[in-house]
Amino acid sequence: MSNVTTLLDAKSVPEAKAALVCPSRNETYNYKKLRDEMNRIGHGLLTLGVKKGDRVCIYLDSSPEYLISYFALWRIGAVAVPTNIVYKGEELLHVLNDAGAIAVITDRQGGGVISSIRKDAPTVSRIICVGGSCEGSVAWESFPPAPENMRAANCSTGDLCHIQYTAGTTGKPKGAMLTHGNWMTSLDTERDALRLRPVDTYLGIYPMGHVGLSWGLAAIRAGGTYVMMERFELEHYLALAEQYEATILAGMPPVIHSLVHAAPGTEERLRHARVIISGGGGLLPAVWEAFDRRYHIPVANSYGLSETIVIGSGTTTLPEYPHLTKNYQSVGVAVGYTEMKIVDTTDPEKELPFGETGEVALRGPAIAQGYWNLPDATREVFRPDGWFLTGDIGNLDADGILCITDRKKDMIIMSGWKIYPTEVENVIIRHPAVADVAVFGLPDERKGEFPVAAIVCRPGTALTEAEFEAYCRDHMAGYKIPRKLIIVDSLPRVHGWKLLRRDLRQKFGGSRS
Repeated sequence: MSNVTTLLDAKSVPEAKAALVCPSRNETYNYKKLRDEMNRIGHGLLTLGVKKGDRVCIYLDSSPEYLISYFALWRIGAVAVPTNIVYKGEELLHVLNDAGAIAVITDRQGGGVISSIRKDAPTVSRIICVGGSCEGSVAWESFPPAPENMRAANCSTGDLCHIQYTAGTTGKPKGAMLTHGNWMTSLDTERDALRLRPVDTYLGIYPMGHVGLSWGLAAIRAGGTYVMMERFELEHYLALAEQYEATILAGMPPVIHSLVHAAPGTEERLRHARVIISGGGGLLPAVWEAFDRRYHIPVANSYGLSETIVIGSGTTTLPEYPHLTKNYQSVGVAVGYTEMKIVDTTDPEKELPFGETGEVALRGPAIAQGYWNLPDATREVFRPDGWFLTGDIGNLDADGILCITDRKKDMIIMSGWKIYPTEVENVIIRHPAVADVAVFGLPDERKGEFPVAAIVCRPGTALTEAEFEAYCRDHMAGYKIPRKLIIVDSLPRVHGWKLLRRDLRQKFGGSRS
């Protein structure tokens, strides 16, 4: 038997210990209550006819019920299909129909959206509604306690338990197929990488519909406590870190940027933290260095994808080995059972030597089984020998330390020159007037395309084309200099963090997707 939910059956963790804390609702779930709720909802789903292999969509905001829904579905061998409550009707409909979901777990807010599209989602026959009544639904609260002896469904490591839809940065989202074995590997890898222990308290900010949830589950796997935030707000984040004496902080580049510019004395409020996680996008070296010098909290700068359950088969810098940062530029080394190599961007069969830049390929037991209902897209990136082509550009040194340069689709080729946007952004962000920057390519009849910079200026500052060009000429090769400067109020990001260069290309005249 290899059911990931058996982690909650462990007798080594005191049942009365806090497993999940939801401060916004003043609710705490100890290990016993979390296990009992998992079994109650799982048994309730069984009584509704949900069986092993059935896909069930979770359409909620981050909440205890979201986490319990994952566990309940996995417990009975069903397949969780997480979404985000910010999805609109058309976005949700794509996921429901693509996955062939037979049921949706939602609340009154989500119920209204589902009612508007249900006639176009023929496979959905059941709705479970949290905290209220939705049209044609069964109340979450109505399920009775599960039998005392309820066990996890007998699953193999290869059994599907989760379809994770990508953020959709390149067209329709694709569903990465994740198994019980993938998840078990990921939780153990993250626990080991962070050296998680029962005394640890993790402050989590990642949306529960995202694989970043795995960090919180890894804390529970280690017998620690997961304190959840529905969304990041700096003052609230600092208050919770203080109140719960958080030892592990969830972060991402915008969070670390906010901390760099936080009020004096913020260091004391994070005094219990022994590591902060960063991922989901490139952490600019200048921001990382400023954070390190101010807070002296090691950054677990992590690299992974939905298809690898973050670092289940991926890389991270490790707090006890500061040299892995490579002067604030790397995403560390392979962890867990991960294998890694760099391949030619046009010929994935050709492995490149150390130091050369190419596409990052990963192999390991947390790699997804492919994309749901997309055999051609699966064959394109999931190789027959187990290697997964990530679509990210990077280089690997002789010590196995990985540096990510860019997304393959974001690389700009101008008159044969290859320009990596992140490299250029790392230079531009150092200008005192620049608060945020995105570099992207626009089409050009003669050169193929050329680089453009969209910049958010710091309050009270301005930047002219002439000043910008002069600065760039002093700090980078001529061919890398953006040919156009666009001043914007903000940059488009998924959930406020992953940069959407495609949106900028479309808005300002590019057609490449």
